[in-house]
Parts: sequence; C-alpha cells; structure tokens
Amino acid sequence: MPDRLMLLDTASLYFRAFFGMPDTVRRPDGTPVNAVRGLLDMISRLATDYRPTHLVACWDDDWRPQWRVDLIPTYKSHRVAEVMADAPDIEVVPDALEAQLPMIREVLGLAGLAIVGAAGHEADDVVGTYASHAALPVDVVTGDRDLFQVCDDGRQVRVIYTARGMRNLEVVTEETVVAKYRVLPQQYADYATLRGDASDGLPGVAGIGEKTAASLLLKYGTLEGLLEAAEDDASGLAGPVRAKLAAAADYLKVAPAVVRLVRNLELPGLEEAGARLRPVTGNQRAELERLATDWNLGGSVPRLLDALDRTA
Repeated sequence: MPDRLMLLDTASLYFRAFFGMPDTVRRPDGTPVNAVRGLLDMISRLATDYRPTHLVACWDDDWRPQWRVDLIPTYKSHRVAEVMADAPDIEVVPDALEAQLPMIREVLGLAGLAIVGAAGHEADDVVGTYASHAALPVDVVTGDRDLFQVCDDGRQVRVIYTARGMRNLEVVTEETVVAKYRVLPQQYADYATLRGDASDGLPGVAGIGEKTAASLLLKYGTLEGLLEAAEDDASGLAGPVRAKLAAAADYLKVAPAVVRLVRNLELPGLEEAGARLRPVTGNQRAELERLATDWNLGGSVPRLLDALDRTA
C-alpha cells in the first residue's frame, strides 16, 4: 500500500461528533462520551475508506492566537467565553464537550495516534505546515473552507470536506476549488480576505462578495496586484471598486496575515511524531478494551482497533 498522510482538523471533527450524537450517551458516572464515540467512529471510517499509512491529529494549542487578534480584534471574538490576561482566551465550548477532551486525548494516545499542536498557533497552521512539506500524498480532513488553501493537484494534496456530514464527504482538489470558487487554491486566502468570513469575525471588504472577489483575482492575480491596480489610474479598475478598497485599507493591510495559513512551524517529523499507523497491541490494546467497557464507548473502540489492524 503506497504511503499516504492524513491530517485531521481535530476540533472540527470532535465538535461535529458532539453535535451529531445526543449527549445522553454517557459513562456510568454520568460523564458524556458522545464526542469520544463519534470521533473514534469518524477515524475508523476515514482509515478504512482512504487507507492512510500515516495520521496526525492536529490540535488547537491556541484556538485564537493573540498575534492574530492583535491584527484583527474581531477575530473569533464572538466565540470567546472568557478573556484571559496571560493565557489563551477560553473558547465557548459546551461543558459536556469540554469534559470529553481529556478522554479524547487519552484514547487517541492509547491507539497510538499522533497528536501534534504548536504553541501560539491553531490546528490549521499545523495542517498547513505538514501539508506544505510532506513528501507523500496528503488528505486533510476538515469542515473548514480555509484549508482549501492547501489543495495542490501536483503534490497530491487534497481536502476531505466534512461540511455535509460523514455520509456525504466531498473530496476537494485544486480542480474542485477552481470549479466552485473560480480561484486557485493559492488565491483562496486573498479571496477569503476580500469576501470576509462572519464565522471567524473577518469583516471583508464591504460591497465585495464572492463573485466580485473571484473576478478581481482572475484579472489581477493576487490581492497585492489588485491593490497596486487601485493605485494606478491606467489600470482600468472601476471607480466604485477603488472606493471600496480604499475604505477597507486598514483591514486589507493586516487581514492577509490572519487568513493565510502558517506553513513554516517547527514541528516533529512524521516518524518523530509517531504518525505511522500500526495495530494496537499488548497493554495499550488491553487498556483500550477496558475503557470501551468502563467508559461505555460501545462498538467505537472495536471498530477503531479493527481499522488499525488492517494497517499491518
């Protein structure tokens, strides 16, 4: 089986698992386990259907990095539960999900699945770094369109997009991005900057929506090229568009750094991270099987073990 790396946008998946299964699924002590069960089932299916040989669960060590907030204060501000002075702000996470995060990390660790985060950065940046430098084909699993930036048909990097649910996964390639958004993946960050993204607190440029953003990037190539055209009276750029860009000048100076993925983090290599998938054996397998009963994880653990057994 040829080597293939799978990168999980883990928070995207465990949020989807939590809201996709009732939190009445609980351990005997009353702690919910719906997100744990759902995430394990997702990984089992992904491993079975897409046959990765390596997998990294990319983690949000900082879901709202201060350096991004310093540039755009509204960045994810609507998702802040508590502002912290000397630590990352606390995200709005249901208590029933928060209680499951340590369990998720424990179970993934027992299964031998690599978990990698980076101080001061989001899981997206971890994905961006691995996807940009991997020497093997890559599948990125996410429900976040921002990660379309990494699609690269030449390097065999694609996104397994979960927005319509695990039963309706969409394989997004460079060709898909062009067909759907009329921009190249390498233009996607500029496209998102122009149109904005309410889910991330990015205002965009007032009056420039998806179609206009795509047409401007088709003509001028990059945001930088577009802004240069706005300063050039001979460029042919329409006056109303110039006015809209001028009104958003302060935002456009800082937004690209917020929207673009970081691709140069110092991360452990795949071997160092323990990314190669292997069957779970010995004490770790026995402990997982024990937790399957003690934590009421049902068939999710046997399904994961079976999927990993097939990687031998």
